[in-house]
Order: sequence, then C-alpha cells, then structure tokens
Amino acid sequence: MRIFEPHAHMVSRTTDDYERMHATGVRALVEPAFWQGQPRTSTGSFTDYFDTLIGWERFRAAQFGIRHHCAIALNPKEANDRRCAGVLELLPRYLAKDGVVAVGEIGYDSLTPAEDHAFAAQLALAVEHGLPALVHTPHRDKAKGTRRTLDVVRESGIGEENVLVDHLNETTAPLVADSGCWLGFSVYPDTKMDVTRTVALLKEHGTERMIVNSAADWGRSDPVATSRVGAAMLAAGFSESDVDTVLWRNPVEFYGRSGRLVLDEVPVGAEYHGNSILRGART
Repeated sequence: MRIFEPHAHMVSRTTDDYERMHATGVRALVEPAFWQGQPRTSTGSFTDYFDTLIGWERFRAAQFGIRHHCAIALNPKEANDRRCAGVLELLPRYLAKDGVVAVGEIGYDSLTPAEDHAFAAQLALAVEHGLPALVHTPHRDKAKGTRRTLDVVRESGIGEENVLVDHLNETTAPLVADSGCWLGFSVYPDTKMDVTRTVALLKEHGTERMIVNSAADWGRSDPVATSRVGAAMLAAGFSESDVDTVLWRNPVEFYGRSGRLVLDEVPVGAEYHGNSILRGART
C-alpha cells in the first residue's frame, strides 16, 4: 500500500511518527499551515513558521524516506487576529517557493467578515500563483460554512477542480459532491471522522475526487490513520486499485496541479543547509 498523506501538521509530531508513517506506506505528504495552539504575537512569527515548513521539516521528513511538501496561508482562526494583518502581504514571497504545492489552510472558522476578506484574498493569490487551494470547513455551523465556502469559491474564478474542501462529514459531503471541488475527509478522534464512517461515505459516493487524511497535529490524533482506512476499504470489498486511487492517485492528481510535486525516492543521506537539502550529502 502506497500512501500520500495529504494533510498532516508534522511540526507537531515526533520523529517516531515519521518512522511509523513510512512503515505503513507513506512516501509523500503535504503539511498545511495552521494554528499552532498558541496565538502568534507578530507577523515575524509567521516568517519563522513558514521557513520551518519549507526548510527544516522537509529535511526531517527526508531522513525517514518521506517527501515533504507544504501549503502556505493565513489560517481562518488567525485571520481574526489584528496582529496577523501583515501576513497576507507576506504570502507571495512563500507561494513562489519550491515545495509549496497549495494555498492552505484557508476558509472559515467562525464565519466572520475578517475571514471573508482573508479567504477571498487568498483564493485570488492561488489564482495568481497557479496553485490549488486547500479549504478548511468550520467546526461549528458546518453546513452553513460549507455552503458559504462553495459560494466564495464560485465567485473567485479559481475553478472548482482546483479546490479541496476538507474536514467533511455525512452532512456536508453531498454539498461538495454536487460541486466540482474535491472532497476531503479527516480521520481524527472526537471532532471529525472515524474509519468506519469514512469507508461508508466512500461506499456511498465512490472514489472519484475523494481524499482521506489524518489531519494529525498537537491534539489527540493518529498520523497513520490513512493506512487504517486503506485496510478497512479492503475489508469492505474495495479493490487494491480503489485504495490506491483514494490514498495515492487522488492526492497526487490534486496537488500535482501545482507542478511542484517531487515523488522520486528520497536520496539516501541528506544534509540540511538553511532552507535547502543537499542531495546525496553525508549525514
């Protein structure tokens, strides 16, 4: 089983997690920018965070045989914090970087005017930079937030085929299935989906445009949740090709729209220098 993990916040995870992920078949991943749990106090703290995503974390993943890519954005929760106002102006610098394969996570948290502004502005940046967009649906008012998300996407001109709407459930999946957007399901304890519910939705809606992720972060979560979905799909009668479609081909097709995916085998031994990895260097 080969796995492309399309949504995991690895800055919150340990090297043991990278080892476990590789052992279950993960060979590439995308790490979206997100709220780290502690309010940031300045735009400069985002600079440090984004530099970590495009530099150090790529190196750390490579040590365990995993290709690391990222999505860069001002996330919805922090869009409401005036101290983060300068981040939108900072983004173009990072959206041009190697390894940045999407704008994300963007979207809604509390459906505020500040989130409206940040969402529309970042969809415009995605269009400008030729990148797909990873969209976060809110934990509260989920159906309302998903409908509003789809309206904003249609108004933006990005093209629904370039948008992945994530954190869906049984209520919101049909809304997105009727659009041209990709459908994302996070297998995450308590607040999102579990394996059984995810497989049931795959049975109902099929595998086209369907993407499954762990959304692993600093909370109670499982960075190998995608492999458990794959095993449950096989047990439920899906073919190995179906599993490969959901866990590899679909995320590769979506993020491949950036033109920046690197999926060849990670070179043995890599040395970290600033924001770059020197191929073939001794460790």
